Amino acid sequence: LPEWGYNHKTVCHSAREYARDEDGDGFHEVHVNTIEGFWSLLRSWLRPHRGISQESLPLYLGFFEFVHNAKNRGKGLLESLLGLLLS
Repeated sequence: LPEWGYNHKTVCHSAREYARDEDGDGFHEVHVNTIEGFWSLLRSWLRPHRGISQESLPLYLGFFEFVHNAKNRGKGLLESLLGLLLS
């Protein structure tokens, strides 16, 4: 993940840790809400597409991932794509 620009951090549920405030400002920077929210969005998006074959599932997941990233990254994603196309 670091090579893709993500700073991956974890919490240890077996140690009863569910969120962590790393810098003491009262805001929990490390938690699992982000991935749980992502899975919730994915399940809601896939629900109307009942009966997706295992062969087609990677295409659906790739499309959902692209749309999700495009919404979150906005113009930065477009600039990156144009840079790749023009290089």
